[in-house]
Amino acid sequence: MDRMKTFLIYVLLIIGFFVFSEFIINVGLNSTYKNMESKNNIEQVNIKQAEATSVNGRIIGTISNSGTEDINGKFLKVDIYSERDVFLGSKYYNIENLEKDGTKDFEVYFKTNYAKYYDISIVNEKKEDNVDIDIEFIPKDLNKPEIWFASIVTILILW
Repeated sequence: MDRMKTFLIYVLLIIGFFVFSEFIINVGLNSTYKNMESKNNIEQVNIKQAEATSVNGRIIGTISNSGTEDINGKFLKVDIYSERDVFLGSKYYNIENLEKDGTKDFEVYFKTNYAKYYDISIVNEKKEDNVDIDIEFIPKDLNKPEIWFASIVTILILW
């Protein structure tokens, strides 16, 4: 009977540690993101969330095609600037399959230091002449199963 009590205590401690660590990780990560400011506002783009830390950031929004001009095949250009208005880099997001009077969600995750401002514009073509200053864009945030998988693999390697 004592062995079952000990086992139950261990299980409760592991579950408690899991809940505590999830809370601390989420609070810690989300508290490091600060809001980014926009340099301009265009009517086709509605930004829902624009945040950055000292090393990475994310811009989430929607593109709407409510105008008279077709914006299929064009590019959404995202320029990132520092607090002192230094250009850090840019990335192009391809706008495709957006029908007239339709909307499309987009997410841009990037990795650069001290991003404070962003500038979004719709352009007709990509310009590949300044590849050197392109910032590294991350495809997406890791979700919980991916984090769990990476943690388990790390624990198994270290064990």
